[in-house]
Amino acid sequence: MQPIPTMTRLRVYLHTPRRPRFVVELALVALSYWVYSLIRNAVPERQGTAIDRAWQLLDVEKTMHIDIEHSVNHAVNGVTWLIVPMNYYYATLHFVVTIGVLVWLFHKHPGRYRAVRTVLFLTTGMALFGYFFYALAPPRLLPGADYIDTVLIHHTWGSMASGDMKNVSNQYAAMPSMHIGWSTWCALAIVMFARPLWAKVLGVLYPITTLFVIVATGNHFVLDAVGGWITLAAAFGVQCLVNGRSAYRFPQYPPDDPRAAPPPPPPVPKAADGHDGHAPDAPRGKPQREPVEVSSSP
Repeated sequence: MQPIPTMTRLRVYLHTPRRPRFVVELALVALSYWVYSLIRNAVPERQGTAIDRAWQLLDVEKTMHIDIEHSVNHAVNGVTWLIVPMNYYYATLHFVVTIGVLVWLFHKHPGRYRAVRTVLFLTTGMALFGYFFYALAPPRLLPGADYIDTVLIHHTWGSMASGDMKNVSNQYAAMPSMHIGWSTWCALAIVMFARPLWAKVLGVLYPITTLFVIVATGNHFVLDAVGGWITLAAAFGVQCLVNGRSAYRFPQYPPDDPRAAPPPPPPVPKAADGHDGHAPDAPRGKPQREPVEVSSSP
């Protein structure tokens, strides 16, 4: 028997759904986020370049008539009971919901978990290239533009890039917005795989609400969100090439999972005369009586 080529074995491995291992996945998630944070915050800030690009981006938005950041930022800042929860939403919810969706996929959709998780990792990895090659100032750090840093104004812990935390975080890692990339990733998984209608509705509302929050708090331009969606779409494309199919087309359970549906029975081959090899059924209707032989007496 000839040995199977390495590329063939790798292709089969990547195309076959397998049960994820908790320890391995936990280590991968922790390691990936640590590397992401390390690289993101180690990227040179290039303040002057980042501010110039923010003005250029704002000019593009004005040309497209989507420059809503200033009006939304000032309108929501005047509503204290709304902007304060938004600050905490911005700081925490994208971590909490993303981890929650990962745990849900791990337990309820193990056959799909690896492929869907790969999309999240690819999206995050691609974002690092944006932070390095396209340092961009957020609206709240644009001098002379009169945007409000809602975290500083309301004295809330709402952003790693504001207040006391600004010295340990790259303040110009705004393009693409991973708040939008991660929230849309969560929404797609919920809409595709969740069964209750209320869960699907919440999934759809999540990235929409996130978009409103990142604009209202002065942390992102609208085009930052567009960058997040483009990055997510590119990650889906790479994942399809790697796994041979969309993450959403994997079965819910891997073949070795007892919850997996049994394979359908093989079709019964038909004979040349068109019959399937079984004895023909008895004709319907009134049964025929056997003829009785009558012997004649001599």
